Amino acid sequence: MRRLWVRMLFVVILAVAAVQIVFAPVRIVRRTPEYQGFKVRVNLGLDLQGGSYLVLEAQDTQTLRATPETVDAAMRVIENRIDQLGVVEPTVQRQGSRRIIVELPGIQDPERAIELIGKTALLEFVDTQLTQLPQGARWSADGKTVQLPPPAQPLTLEKKVILTGADLADAQASFDQTTGEPIVNFQLKGKGAKVFEEFTAANIGKYLTIVLDDEVISSPVIRDRIGGGNGQISGGFRDIAEARDLAVLLRGGALPVPVEVIERRSVGPTLGRDSLDRTLRAGGVALVMVLLFMILLYGVGGLLADAALVLYGIFLLAGLTALGATLTLPGIAAFILSVGMAIDANILIFERIKEELRAGKTLRAAIGGGWTRAWSAILDSNVTTLLAALVLFVLGTGPIKGFAVTLALGVVISMFTAIVVTRILVDSTSAALRPSWLRFGAER
Repeated sequence: MRRLWVRMLFVVILAVAAVQIVFAPVRIVRRTPEYQGFKVRVNLGLDLQGGSYLVLEAQDTQTLRATPETVDAAMRVIENRIDQLGVVEPTVQRQGSRRIIVELPGIQDPERAIELIGKTALLEFVDTQLTQLPQGARWSADGKTVQLPPPAQPLTLEKKVILTGADLADAQASFDQTTGEPIVNFQLKGKGAKVFEEFTAANIGKYLTIVLDDEVISSPVIRDRIGGGNGQISGGFRDIAEARDLAVLLRGGALPVPVEVIERRSVGPTLGRDSLDRTLRAGGVALVMVLLFMILLYGVGGLLADAALVLYGIFLLAGLTALGATLTLPGIAAFILSVGMAIDANILIFERIKEELRAGKTLRAAIGGGWTRAWSAILDSNVTTLLAALVLFVLGTGPIKGFAVTLALGVVISMFTAIVVTRILVDSTSAALRPSWLRFGAER
C-alpha cells in the first residue's frame, strides 16, 4: 500500500508541474508565490493567430550569382532583421536553391515587415569631395554616374566607397537635440572607426555622402575630425518609425544578394481565431464522445482511463511549451490523432484484462496479465507511428514538420500515460475497491 501512495504522489507531482508549465497560474515574486490566473502559454502558429507567409527568391546581380551559400547567408540576415521586429516563433527556411520561406505569426504590420525583409540595405559612406548630392539622387549600377532628381541631368561621378555597413557595430534611432528631427546614431567598430577618423581628419570642408542601396540619404560637410567611430545619419526621415526601420536594417546587416517577394499570403487574426475556435470545438466534441465511450464500455476502468487521458493532454501541452514548439492546425490534428492512439492503448490493455477475468483469474492477476500481454502490440503500433513521424519531419516543411513533432511527442507521452499512469491509477483503485466494482466490462 505504501508503494502505491508513492506512485500516486509521483503522478500528482507530474500533473502539478505540467499545469504550471502550461498555464503558469503561480509566479514567484520576491520569493513569494503569487496567483495570476490560468493562461495557456503554448505558441500559436500562423494559421491560428494570423500573420504573413512570404516566399522570397534570390536574384542574380552583375557581379554575384545566387548560390545556396549566398542564400543561406541571406537567410541569416533575414533572421536578424525579424528578431529586431520582435516576432515570436518566426520560421525562416530555404526551399530549393534560391527560395526562402518566411512565416511571421502574429505580425501586425505585414507591409513594414516585407519592406524590412526584402530590402538589400547596403549602406555606404562615399567620398564625393567638393560635390554635395541632393537626397534621392541615385548611383548607376556601375557606380560611375549619378541620376539627380528631375529635371537635372545625370552627373558623372565615380563612387569612391570609404566604409560600408559591415563596419557598423550598432545603430539606434533617436531625435536630434537641436532640431528635434529623427536621426540614426551609429557606432563603427575596430578598423572602421580608425578609417573614419583618418578620413574625416584629412577631408575637413569636403562632403561625405551616405548612400543606402545606391540612393543618397544625406551628404553632409565634414566640419571637424570625428573620433571614436561615432556618427549620425540625419535628414529625409518622415518620422521616428522610418529612422527605426533604417536602424533595424543596419543592425541586421546587408543582404548578400537582392531578394524578390514572389508569393505572399496573409491570414487575418479573425480568421485564425475562427479556425482555432472551430478546431477546439471539434476536438472537444470528439473528446467527450471518447470519454463517454470508455465509461460505458469499461465502467470504473474507463473512468480511470479517462483520467489518464486528461493527464495525457496536459503532459503533451507541457512538452510542447517546454520545447518552445509552435502549435498549428496540423499540430492540433496530430494532437487529436495521438489522443486516439492513447485511448487505443488502454482499450488493448483492458480487453486483455477482460480475457484474463473470463478465464477465471483474480483481479490482481488479470491486471498484471493484461498489461503484460498488451505491451508488445502497443509497442509495435507506436514504433510504426514514430517512424512515420520521423519521415515526415525529415522530408516535410513548415506545418508538416509541426505535425510530425506533435505526433511524435504525443506518441511517446501516450505510451507513458497508458502504460505507467493508467497502471498506477488502476492498481490504486483495485486496492481500495471491491473486485466486483472493477470488472472492465467483463461479465461476473
